[in-house]
This record gives sequence, C-alpha cells and structure tokens, in this order.
Amino acid sequence: MQIWIDADACPAAVKELVFRASRRLQLPVTLVANREMYTPNSRLVRLVRVAKELDAADHYIAQHVEPKDLVITADIPLAAKVVEKQALAIDPRGEIYTDENVQDRLAMRNLMQDLRSNGLVQGGPAQLNDMDRQKFAAALDRSLTKLMRDV
Repeated sequence: MQIWIDADACPAAVKELVFRASRRLQLPVTLVANREMYTPNSRLVRLVRVAKELDAADHYIAQHVEPKDLVITADIPLAAKVVEKQALAIDPRGEIYTDENVQDRLAMRNLMQDLRSNGLVQGGPAQLNDMDRQKFAAALDRSLTKLMRDV
C-alpha cells in the first residue's frame, strides 16, 4: 500500500497533510511530476520526474498504481482509471472517487470542458480554502483507515 500524488498541480497544503500522514503511519509516498519540487527529507517520500508531455504524470500513475493504493489527484480521468484498478482516489478538496460517482464526475467534467471551449463558461475552480483543507484531511484519514483495515 502506498500513496501517490499527482503532484504538478497539487496544492502545497495538501502535500503537507499527506507527508504528515505518511510519517505518522509509516506509509510510502510517491510524488509524480514533470518538474523538480520540494520533498521532505524522508525515506518514505520519493519524487518521480516524468517528461513534460501532456498527462505524462497521469499515465505514469495509472500504469503503476496497485489495488489498495491511494491516489491524490484533481484529474478526473486519472481518478476513473485508479478506481477501475481497485485503488482509492481523492481530490485535493476532499472528494473521494468511487465506482458509484466517478463516471458521473467524468461526464460533468467533459460537459464543462465543452462549455469552456465554446466560450459559454469561463474560469476554473476557486482557490483551495480552509474548509477544503479540512475536508481533504478528513477524507484522507477515512481513506487511510479503510485501506489499512482492509490490508
């Protein structure tokens, strides 16, 4: 069991929460990114650098994730692949992706992408706030408890 972070767009506050959980539970964390970034000095945390190609980090994670792993990502297509492999996925705002909801989220994402490309909707999600961080921390705790119980 390990934690994967789709790290290029993941907020620093979310990464810090994951690093703390990793230390507390002695779980390995792999950040996957297309650039160099901060990682704590820990034998439990590693950074995998991928090519600066579109979705390279997503492809790497999807290829290497195992059942009972946990993936932190805001990318809904990646979350769908993770769930398909019987792993868990959480977005940085604390939404846990499941078999029951990931296809609906994927359809909504595709609709919004179409609306944006046609100029009917502008902008993206709001910046992460304190409530989002709290929701993420609670979802992370619940998910790790479930995974550790099931191992």
